[in-house]
Amino acid sequence: MKKYDIAAYIWPAYTGDEPRTQMFWTEGYGEWESIKSAKPMYKDHKWPRKPVWGYVNEADPYVMEMEIEAAATHGVNVFIYDWYWFDNRPFLEQCLNDGYLKARNNDKVKFYLMWANHTATTLWCKSIKDNNIPIWDGAVDRKTFDFIVKRTIEKYFSHPSYYKIDGKPVYMLFDTENLVRGLGGVKETLEALQYFRDETVKAGFPGLELHLTIRSPKYRAIMLDEKTSILDFINMAHFDGVTHYNFFDYADMNRSYIEILEDVKKEWDIVEKTVKAPFYPHVSLGWDNTPRYKGPMDWEWRCLDNTPENVKKGFELAKDYVDKHTEMKAPLIVVNSWNEWTEGSYLQPDDLYGYGYLETIKKVFYDK
Repeated sequence: MKKYDIAAYIWPAYTGDEPRTQMFWTEGYGEWESIKSAKPMYKDHKWPRKPVWGYVNEADPYVMEMEIEAAATHGVNVFIYDWYWFDNRPFLEQCLNDGYLKARNNDKVKFYLMWANHTATTLWCKSIKDNNIPIWDGAVDRKTFDFIVKRTIEKYFSHPSYYKIDGKPVYMLFDTENLVRGLGGVKETLEALQYFRDETVKAGFPGLELHLTIRSPKYRAIMLDEKTSILDFINMAHFDGVTHYNFFDYADMNRSYIEILEDVKKEWDIVEKTVKAPFYPHVSLGWDNTPRYKGPMDWEWRCLDNTPENVKKGFELAKDYVDKHTEMKAPLIVVNSWNEWTEGSYLQPDDLYGYGYLETIKKVFYDK
């Protein structure tokens, strides 16, 4: 039976162990607070929902041992930890450092980092009506970038469960605009990325497997300077892999999941024709970020009919892509996500579908 690397993003905010999150979630247990207070805002809106495992602290190694076991037995064998650097220090790192890395069974599910270098805004603070006020800038200068590189290599890459392709640690970047803006330009950013590659080799690895989330064609057309679009930059930087974060980034919502999959196929085709980097298919479970708002909403932007039965077709699409592209360096499929509850896209079991999404992965990739 062919093995697949099913890698699910982890949003590390379901813990109260990061002191700075109490400015957003005052009760002290992270963004579960927004989930507990979620209300239906539309006709047939399926909120509130409750986690089968309860409002657990994912910075607790015993909790993560349970979650790792559930992931591994259903075919999820890689976690992609969203990683942040705000206020000149790491943010929300406890979920990884104290939860996953201290779990006694973390050899069952590998991990790698995605630097979520977007700017933090009041989106996380449900009590503030304007959800787009900047709090921390996600851009960093070269000195900070170099420090992050060395810290990442020393602290994470050597861990036996760090996910590698051909022995190279996989590392993903999220926000191209912020990266280039902070480092001072396209040329400077290319130099910084080469530094990251060189330092990884100096540390004893055969290289760095550098990946990027690429969002939409419209986003890739944004100009970073007078001559260079984001697409140009992607092709100049020779990334080792590209993928997406959520269908929401490039497909219109307010439609059924099955309809959205048609746009997914088109986007994958566009990426293959325009992006000069290996593409790893991505599957979202849905989109609905209304739990982050008090309401009532004067707009609607959500994925409809994203039942486990319909999402199964998304996983089958990704499996078929990997099976056909035999030249891929790894049978990697990226999933949004393990626990993006406040964006309505999570594998963790709830009182709506139970273990339905996890069972779907098992059926598509591992059941005969």
